[in-house]
Amino acid sequence: MSMLSVKNLNVWFGKHSSRVDAVKSASFEVERGQSFGLVGESGSGKSTILRAITGLAPNWSGALSVDGEAIEKKRQKAFYKTVQMVFQDPYASLHPRHSVDQVLSETLHLHGFTNIDARVVKLLDDVGLGQKFRFRYPHQLSGGQRQRVAIARALAPDPTLLLLDEPTSALDVSVQAEILNLLADMREEHGLTYLMVSHDLSVVAHMCDNLAVMRNGEIVEILDVEALRSMQATHPYSQHLLQASV
Repeated sequence: MSMLSVKNLNVWFGKHSSRVDAVKSASFEVERGQSFGLVGESGSGKSTILRAITGLAPNWSGALSVDGEAIEKKRQKAFYKTVQMVFQDPYASLHPRHSVDQVLSETLHLHGFTNIDARVVKLLDDVGLGQKFRFRYPHQLSGGQRQRVAIARALAPDPTLLLLDEPTSALDVSVQAEILNLLADMREEHGLTYLMVSHDLSVVAHMCDNLAVMRNGEIVEILDVEALRSMQATHPYSQHLLQASV
């Protein structure tokens, strides 16, 4: 059984004459433990798919399911124990007046965990920060450290599916590899499934098993990573993306 199933997904914004169809009839499956990439130019609908899954884009039709359970329009609390998201900008996604301890403690409390102190320490250790960062604020952290906190927050509820929206694009090149390696380690250690959005094909080649190429809201091709690495795309737009990345 797949961890994530997306069938004939349509997502739109606005109404009537102002309606914009951001995603059109998108379908793909992500197997348990797999890392699946969504690639394409800006505005192709990649991040909108993640937002539809989490409920941040409420206007959608089609069928979505996680671990065999259909996703309803109104998400239940249990959904967010299973599915978490890491956003592109770690500074914008963290409350500037909340310390790292508050960010993680409140998340754990919200999901009903006990022994919160020990869990906070373990989360910080898991993402390579340690206790010395526990009572710091976002402005006291580098971009890479902030993204490690965001990853720790996403891991706090013990999810099985992580949605990664360009998780390294706002970071310095020198830090990007560290965060990608951390995510790869977390996937292996926690048995996670990833759905990752990226415009960088080298990131997808490093992180993903399979990928879907999007253009103007539509999936034009689904490839495995070996086809990506060997430049064996069949759709002209996919070929264009590959050639542009060389």
